[in-house]
Amino acid sequence: MTGNPIKFGTDGWRAIIADEFTFANVRYCAQGTAEYVKRAGMASRGMVVGYDTRFASEAFAEAVAEVFAANGVPVHLCDRFAPTPVIGYAILTHQAAGSVVITSSHNPAAYSGFKVRTETGASAAPEVLAQIESRIDEVYGKDVSRMPLAEAKAQGLVTMIDPRTPYLTHLADLVDIDRLKDASLRVIVDPMYGAGAGYISELLEGGKTQVNEIRGEVNPAFPGMHNPEPIAKNLTQLLEIMKAGKSDLGIANDGDADRVGIVDEK
Repeated sequence: MTGNPIKFGTDGWRAIIADEFTFANVRYCAQGTAEYVKRAGMASRGMVVGYDTRFASEAFAEAVAEVFAANGVPVHLCDRFAPTPVIGYAILTHQAAGSVVITSSHNPAAYSGFKVRTETGASAAPEVLAQIESRIDEVYGKDVSRMPLAEAKAQGLVTMIDPRTPYLTHLADLVDIDRLKDASLRVIVDPMYGAGAGYISELLEGGKTQVNEIRGEVNPAFPGMHNPEPIAKNLTQLLEIMKAGKSDLGIANDGDADRVGIVDEK
């Protein structure tokens, strides 16, 4: 159908909130994705749905969950904002068909996005995104199936999940956390008001290493930066702290915490 503004790029679709990124268009994305999952024979495995700290991200995620549920695709809905890698790991723990994350990663505050991951937890391949985009074209402008969230929960089609705890437990299996805790490091973490807030602090608390976090509160305006991307021009405060020479390591994440920037005392 002509007039469809939804064009997928890397990982999915991004657009300006309340311009093209509307609840109606997000529902079309969800319907198209549900059609793809059903035709791939994976609907019974369900989908993980998560979101970041951007404006109305939780509400957009709930809208996706309502469409999936109405299409008979069970939903594992994150009970809090979470980094994209954390949501990707939740795909594996729940053996889901994939995930949708409401995020536009490191884009400016005006943007949101519809990011798709596959059953492996990895980014969807271009051919998968092309198929989803084709399904969206088929449904765009038509009525979209929706089931109220409360009803979907009552029917067991939407289940709330904690994505954070299993991920942190998994990290502790991969990395010698106790050694890091006892390293007596002084670490400054800058989540850039994004979804990575609290993760490194929680991992390393309780030992000799000290972790201080800046810009860890939720602020969808991302003040003091052009966009939540961990590059020098957006990390003025972290750079100044590190130049003062009282910290050993600076760590910054982008808006959905799938990128990292590292800063030393220089």
